[in-house]
This record gives sequence, C-alpha cells and structure tokens, in this order.
Amino acid sequence: MKVLVVDDSKPVRSILAKVFGDLGYECHQAADGREALEALARIGLPDLVTVNLNMPVMDGQELIRRMRADRVWKAVPLLVVSGEQDRGRIDLALGAGAGGFVAKPFTATAIAEALPYLGLKVAAPVAATPGRRTPGIVAGEAPLRVLVIDDSAAIRGVVSAALSADPELRVVGTAVDGRQGLTRIAELAPDIVLLDVEMPVMDGLSMLRELRRIQPRLPVVMFSTLTERGAKVALEALVAGANDYVGKPKGSSPAEVAERIREEVIPKLKQFRRRVAEPGEGARTAVVVRAPARPRTESVAAVVVAVSTGGPVALAEFLPSFVSRDGVPVLIVQHMPAVFTSHLAERLTKVCSLPVREAIHGQVVNPGDILLAPGGRHLQVFRRGTKVIAELSDAPPENSCRPAADVLFRTAAVVWGSETLGVVLTGMGKDGLAGSGAIRSAGGTVLAQDEATSVVWGMPGHVARAGLADAVLPLGPLGVEVGMRLRRRN
Repeated sequence: MKVLVVDDSKPVRSILAKVFGDLGYECHQAADGREALEALARIGLPDLVTVNLNMPVMDGQELIRRMRADRVWKAVPLLVVSGEQDRGRIDLALGAGAGGFVAKPFTATAIAEALPYLGLKVAAPVAATPGRRTPGIVAGEAPLRVLVIDDSAAIRGVVSAALSADPELRVVGTAVDGRQGLTRIAELAPDIVLLDVEMPVMDGLSMLRELRRIQPRLPVVMFSTLTERGAKVALEALVAGANDYVGKPKGSSPAEVAERIREEVIPKLKQFRRRVAEPGEGARTAVVVRAPARPRTESVAAVVVAVSTGGPVALAEFLPSFVSRDGVPVLIVQHMPAVFTSHLAERLTKVCSLPVREAIHGQVVNPGDILLAPGGRHLQVFRRGTKVIAELSDAPPENSCRPAADVLFRTAAVVWGSETLGVVLTGMGKDGLAGSGAIRSAGGTVLAQDEATSVVWGMPGHVARAGLADAVLPLGPLGVEVGMRLRRRN
C-alpha cells in the first residue's frame, strides 16, 4: 500500500507519514502540486493521495483538477487534508473529484476512519494498548454502517469525515440524490441512512416513500435545514416512515461544523445501533415489569405524554384512540425544535379531528384541551385557585432536552396528584423516568409503550426497567387502555 502526502508544511507531512506508516503504508511526500506530479511520475500509481488545498506553486485545487483530467491518475483516491474554512472551496475540491475531507487539526483516528469511505483497507491496524478496547466499542458490537445521501459535495465530505472519525460508525458510501441512493442501498446494504430532504432528480421524501415499499424497516434519519419549508417536509417524511430527523449543522468553519456533527448528528445515528449478540446469547434481554405495589385510583384528571424518536407517527396513532372534546386535558412533550412543533400540531389536528395547539404561556388548561409543548421551551402546570395554568419556561435543559417531559410530569403530579395518568412513548434517552417516579409517588398511574412497537425503546424502556409502569403495552392497545381508563373515571 502506497500513499503520496502533498502538503507545504513539513511538520504536517511528517505527522501524516507517521500516521500512514502505523497503518502499514509506504509513504512518499511532496511540498506542492508540481512536486506531486513529479513524484507520481517517479513512484508510479499510488493507492492514495492526500492533498492540502492551500499551497504555493500549484495548490491542491489545481492538482486535483489535473489528476482527474489524466486517464492514468483519474481513479486514484484523493483525500483532502486541509485547514481550509471556505465552504465554497471545499465544495469545489470535492466536486472536482476528491473523495473525502478531513479538517486540520486532524487525529490519527480521523485519518484511519476516512480510508474505508474511500474504498481502502487498513493494512495494519493502529497499535492498541494490550487489554484495552477501542473507545466506544464493546465486545460483541460492530460499527454501524451509514449511507450519506446529500446533493452537496461539501456536506457529503464533511459529514462523512466526521462520522468516520467515530469508531462506532462506518460510512460505507454516499449518493447525490434519492435515485442514486436507492441504488446504493441495494449495493451496500447499510444499517442506517442519513437522508437530505431537498435534492434534485429525486428528493428525500420521494425516495423515502419508494424505499418504504421495498424496505419498511431500514432506519432513516432525515437531514434537513431548520427552515419553515425544511421542517414541514421533514415532518412529512417522519409521518411517511422516517425514523428521526436532525438539523443540518451550521458553523463558521469546517472544524465547527464537524464538532456540531459529533454533538448533534452522531447521537441520533447511534440510537439505532444494533447490538450483535455473542455466540449462545439471546438477541434481547428480557425485561421484567414489576406490578404496582399498591392499587391505583381509577379517577383520571389529566393525561401527560412523553415522546421523542418516532413521536409523530406514534402520536398520530395513539391520540385518536381516546381524545374527545369533553375529555380530560392532554399535555404532550415531544422532543422537537420550535420550527417543527407548530407543523406537528397542525398535522395532529387533522388526524384527531380536534384542535391540537402549542401551549401558550399563562393559558388556562380546560377539559378537552390537547396541548403540545412548543419546541425549545419547557411546559409546566400550576394551580391558581380553582384553575390550572400552563406556563412556559426557558430554564436550562433537563436530560439534554428542552422541552423535557420530567418538567411537565413532576408539575402535573403536584397539580393532579393521584389523578395523573402519565404515558411514556417511543424515544431515545431517559427523559420521563424521574417524572414517572414523581407521578407514582403522588399515587398516579404510568403506562409505557412496549419494545416491539417502539422505534427506540429508550424512554419507555427505562421506565419499565425501573418498575414504574403499571402496564407496558403495544402502541395500539396502549391508546385503547387510556381510553378505557378515562371512561371508567366517572
């Protein structure tokens, strides 16, 4: 395996030479594009060329252009390793034929994890400390295979490089539109798809609908700009079968964008990680749900709902089973940004045939109200005399969430006490766990969605394992159960 490192900085060349040497590569070096062309003529066809974009004599952009125009060098994998911060220049390099982008300052892991994305194998793994596992990887787990579909070459490059730097993820390929994405899914069999919303040829929503006809269970995370249009289309995609969404990260530099990808995108992907069972081990660990320690009152004054990943679809099935104009108030925390929740309220209004509204600070909570916590603000309730008042708060996030279900649940437990019915639906994390404990302590009732019908059995799973759920039910029967409890309340 042979690599040509092209960079005008001698220290950078030395560091890259050490990284590639540890990976089993024979390393050659050049200080600019012109030296690189001379080296190519001398050393023959390399397995990889790394290119810095900003160099004297001949910069990386020109080197990429010349290599791709030459029939001998046009197929050589090119990896941009650069401190370039101008997205237009990065996009230009990737569009000209570079296969990936790693931002300076880089790590050995970032370089190593970018190689499979370029179709290269690591001849010799980086030496690891004996007896220690690679961070983030545990025995019996395999990296999550990700396909990135986006029409922007810059986004594909930055996202792929950032994802590949995580040892629990492996970018197995990219596609420029939905039609190519369907072909790549058939070829590569990824574990999960990160899918742009707005693309030419075939957009993300059209591709998703086609994909769901042939692969109804392949996890898909929509990748959208948090604009009004982006939010509306992404919500349509969630209803059409997408498993989750994430906003496209913004930043003033590639390094900042990469950091946002690590903080915001990667956790969304990892929630769909499938654990590979050890030989002789069952695929799932049974969860024993403990029965309530004491009988519950059958009276219900309010229903509070916690939901996250998979929420729009779950709510659209769950709510129509029991909501009514003369029923009890229903208050919902769905983990979503502000730009999404207004569209979600509109959509739920259509399926419920009843108004679903974003809660307003200071409004009176009346029977039959269906209130959704606005994105980015906590929803809580307080009693003022004979009335219950909804209040919105900009207090710090809880469980990394705002709105957080724990905030709503614990204030509901104070207001309605033993007449509180809490429901925890599909979602990542443990939001709702502490709040469910507060409801149970007040004498109220908690129900949880089962694992089989949850997109992610994080939130309801934590509640079930803690023995806080009076019942753990599939989504359909769960709505029926709530309706039965409400009918019995009188």
